[in-house]
Amino acid sequence: MHNTVFEKLKSDDPDIRKSKILEALESEDLSVSFDDALENEMVLNMGPQHPATHGVLRLLVSLDGETIKKVVPDLGYLHRGYEKLAEATSFHEYIPHTDRLDYLQPIANNVAYTMAVEKLIKLEIPERGKYIRTICSELGRIQSHLIAFGTMVMDIGALTPFLWAMREREKILDIYDIMTGVRFTTSYTRIGGVAQDIPDAAIAGIKKFIDEFPKYLREMRDIVERNKIFIVRTEGIGIISKEDAIDYGITGPILRATGVPRDLRKDEPYLIYDKLDFDIAVLEDGDSLSRYYIRIEEMIQSVRILHQCLDKLPKGPYNSGNPKKVLPKKERVYTKMEELIHDFMLINFGVNPPVGESYSAVESSKGELGFYIKSDGRGNPFRLKIHSPSFCNLQILPVLMKDCMISDVVVIIGSVDPVMGEADK
Repeated sequence: MHNTVFEKLKSDDPDIRKSKILEALESEDLSVSFDDALENEMVLNMGPQHPATHGVLRLLVSLDGETIKKVVPDLGYLHRGYEKLAEATSFHEYIPHTDRLDYLQPIANNVAYTMAVEKLIKLEIPERGKYIRTICSELGRIQSHLIAFGTMVMDIGALTPFLWAMREREKILDIYDIMTGVRFTTSYTRIGGVAQDIPDAAIAGIKKFIDEFPKYLREMRDIVERNKIFIVRTEGIGIISKEDAIDYGITGPILRATGVPRDLRKDEPYLIYDKLDFDIAVLEDGDSLSRYYIRIEEMIQSVRILHQCLDKLPKGPYNSGNPKKVLPKKERVYTKMEELIHDFMLINFGVNPPVGESYSAVESSKGELGFYIKSDGRGNPFRLKIHSPSFCNLQILPVLMKDCMISDVVVIIGSVDPVMGEADK
């Protein structure tokens, strides 16, 4: 029998480590196990079509049995060259492209980009415009975290909370429809403010939503957090330390789940966040369950911010009054010669900022979303670079997944919450 096994092993796979098992068989020493003797590690190609990879993310996973030894994230399947496209478009024309980065919170992307342009051209926007932008950003944070919540628990096997989360997100999209005329990729923000004032119907819809949302969020949490399967699948899974998170440049909920209270809304306030009272969610375990709880608490704090914004929303203009930098309203373009001239110049030649550079960042739902713009004085950027948190956060997948089980891969990806439109910029 031993000779039969010996011949089979010798003739089958040349990559098998034969030495120990051959010695054992020849000496009839059967104490050496096949697991010790054979080449155990195999490489599994996961994605980019796998439904749990949250888009076109491909992972090369090296396995020892079902234990992960090494992971290599492979990005680039959705690459659209948005940084290079900016060099051939005017500053105004580029706004719709930002919608397609993190497409789960498009208005927040608009805000981050236009803030960088306004910093470059030294343009101040009115208070009402700042409040409207803040309202849009926090609604975007809630809808993005709802998707993160729903997809993460669905990856573990819970379908009902995902459907409930989508139901609540639909309410936000309905509010966007009233506010901007578009449900999803709105391009609502403009250099100098927003495209149009927030209507009373949208304000009423937001008030109704934030009054009802805490109750529905509690229902979703109850069905998930009381389930032992969810806790076992997430607690202690995908751990990263505070030091590693800082070394890798991680931001957002993942960083705050390791105990670092870094949030640009508090640390480097923009818009009107310095006038608002809210807390930063921080935990210290650094595992998948902590990242889940951080996003839940951030939705609660966003509701708190929205209440304050609606209570303090000032009257007045929602756009800057600088006609050489801000696109005029269409009804004035069609009826006033001066506005027609300004519109023609801005559309054809751009805002023509001074030679220089600017960087502006916001605290998006994924982390620090920043735009770096270098200007040579023309109407389009000489260079534009995007600091996209999804791209940065995906660096830590090898750290999170090491020595976990293959079944933990989908849980860990869900807890990181990447959007590949932003990663493959």
